[in-house]
Amino acid sequence: MTTQITKGIKISVITSFEGTFFKNYKMHFAFGYTITIENQSKDSVQLTSRHWQIYDSLNDLEILNGEGVIGKKPVLRPGQSHTYSSGCLLTSTIGAMKGHYNMVNLNNSEKFRVQIPNFKFSAPFVLN
Repeated sequence: MTTQITKGIKISVITSFEGTFFKNYKMHFAFGYTITIENQSKDSVQLTSRHWQIYDSLNDLEILNGEGVIGKKPVLRPGQSHTYSSGCLLTSTIGAMKGHYNMVNLNNSEKFRVQIPNFKFSAPFVLN
């Protein structure tokens, strides 16, 4: 598990290898990740958007931006957490992701950024 805390918001990431398949006549490697966002601060916050940098060892950097996470903009009161799962396709057996969430403090309307720690993907048959 990979974790990082920014301004009282703890991000924890667990990754998994989901398998291989062909898409557009090319082999792809599917990886999953589960992220828990835990509010350890004294204020209520809301996640508004996300920014991802996806690294594929055989491909160019891919940058993704979007509203919320999996269609939700969770509000977290102090002590609450939100967990979701998603995934990505790589053309290689090794890669990584990192990024940030844009959030707003609901007590004072301050916008802030929460770093998502760099987490790695590797197919289990690649590394000894």
